[in-house]
Amino acid sequence: MQSLESSALEPTKAELKGLGLGKRLMRFLPVYGLVILTFLLIGLFSILLPNTFPTMLNLRAIVSDKAIIALLSLGAMIPMAAGRIDLTVGYGIVLWHILAISLQTMFGLPWPLAVMLVLVLGGITGFLNGLLVEVAKIDSFIATLGTGTVLYALALWHTGGRQMVGVLPDGFYGLSTTFVFGLPITGFYLLAITIVMWLVLEYTPVGRYLYAIGANQRAAQLNGIPTRKYVIGAFVASGTLTALAGVLLAAKLRIGQASVGLEFLLPALVGAFLGSTTIKPGRVNVWGTIVGVAILAVGISGIQQFGGSFWVEPLFNGVTLLIAIGIAGYAQRRKGAEKR
Repeated sequence: MQSLESSALEPTKAELKGLGLGKRLMRFLPVYGLVILTFLLIGLFSILLPNTFPTMLNLRAIVSDKAIIALLSLGAMIPMAAGRIDLTVGYGIVLWHILAISLQTMFGLPWPLAVMLVLVLGGITGFLNGLLVEVAKIDSFIATLGTGTVLYALALWHTGGRQMVGVLPDGFYGLSTTFVFGLPITGFYLLAITIVMWLVLEYTPVGRYLYAIGANQRAAQLNGIPTRKYVIGAFVASGTLTALAGVLLAAKLRIGQASVGLEFLLPALVGAFLGSTTIKPGRVNVWGTIVGVAILAVGISGIQQFGGSFWVEPLFNGVTLLIAIGIAGYAQRRKGAEKR
């Protein structure tokens, strides 16, 4: 994770000075190439599938299906900004969506209280991950893999391998099923969280400190940044967003089962890694993450409408992840060569 440094590769004003229009466009191509590719894919599928792809029904389906993955990707990218990785985004959502339902059906809690309790538990789990990484000095990959596995085991124990089913309040269902301007409300949750995260990471000391820690934690410490506090805070934020995604998943599915949720881990990480290759290539960033999830959503939707089999989605996600990591590594090597 230390390869995703804080200084991005977007061209500077000094670098662009004196370049012609053609060379300027070529210099911006690596920065916005993924954005351009996303729009090209939308145009291509709209031409090839005019009756199914460029429709409001398809847009609703994409927003409904991918908003939760986008939330998980945003949650995963917060520790990534600090040079860590959080695998509990894929395991935690299994337990949180089950608890969001069982707290109401088994324990009779009002749905607002059940939602708040799940969010608090998600934050506590993130705090535990932060302690394991910063205090116990366990590698973040190992620590969060262990924590995530425990959460998954708790989900299996709690359900006994059975589905959690029950009649839930309409207000709880409305968290996911409400439509605003013809689109699922989950898309508007995602937009609001994206804007807030963008403002925090790009325009506040919190964001600058996280990127500084991700670039060089020792140097950040020598500059007086309380690195332990910010890394733990990053895991808490990631855990809370994961819990929110679990609540929305429960409101959407209306049942809880341990077999649902793990399939979100890979696309969530793919979206975050893809985000480090665009907008601000060389570091994870909010809008890049959204673009990464969008290109996955567009590509998979188009391929499936062409008749792609059920295994196309995991194959597409896996190949895209390898490409994203390869591009990120190449960008960092290129930056190192330019510095030398």
